[in-house]
Amino acid sequence: MIDRRQFSKGFALAAGAALLGGPGFASTALASEKFVSTVLVDVESGAAIHREGPAERRFTPCSTFKFPLAVMGFDSGVLIDPHHPRWDYRPEFQTTMELQKKATDPTIWLKDSIVWYSQELTRKLGEARFHDYVTAFGYGNENVYGNPGKKDGLTQSWLMSSLAISPDEQVAFVRRFLDRKLGVSDHAYEATLASLAQYPAEDGWTLHGKTGSGFLRDAKGAIDRSKPLGWFVGWGEKDGRKIAFARFNLGNERAKTYGGMIARDAMVKDFARLAAG
Repeated sequence: MIDRRQFSKGFALAAGAALLGGPGFASTALASEKFVSTVLVDVESGAAIHREGPAERRFTPCSTFKFPLAVMGFDSGVLIDPHHPRWDYRPEFQTTMELQKKATDPTIWLKDSIVWYSQELTRKLGEARFHDYVTAFGYGNENVYGNPGKKDGLTQSWLMSSLAISPDEQVAFVRRFLDRKLGVSDHAYEATLASLAQYPAEDGWTLHGKTGSGFLRDAKGAIDRSKPLGWFVGWGEKDGRKIAFARFNLGNERAKTYGGMIARDAMVKDFARLAAG
């Protein structure tokens, strides 16, 4: 049974293989390092079905953090249901991506990965409540202090900054969510379930989950665009069976496709085969 208490020892062992960035930053990697890590665990039994790559190592969650953010939002009442609240884009959000410049509700937010909506949500939660949720969820290293000296943890900690989580821990969070062991309201579970995107896979499986894309930072804290990373985190469901998964890729070839989409497409393609054990 995977439990977050198991990870501290594994992460300590892995730290020797990784270089850490400046204080407050999530893990970086050796200059030549590229890998894929994939974890599948049966939700009911906790049995490991598939595990490859350094699944104990922690990296920035990027937009996969919208999954726990949705739980926080619906539990707190900041978010109401899959289509409310609908917030308008404002110029002060300062995004350069045209896709992000639109009115957004929780379903659109999760599907199109709207960064400013996440930040409006955390602002409305406030620092204390945001920190308390992350700690109560046992989410990764639980570090929401943000970039060193900038006091921006409330809006930046999960975006290539201080918060970090491993594939093993991502799967453990998914299991706690599906087992309703996060200590939140029933509405928070139901509304999050209804808002997350779904993806059909082979052999009758349906995947529910969230992508995340970003880059590592170098030792000085600057974004290293030669080190793209991608996540896809969630669970597959078929005939009442649920399998939690996390796929992480580091250092994939530079392309117009984001790292999270690469991870998602690979998992959709491979899930049925991997689920078969």
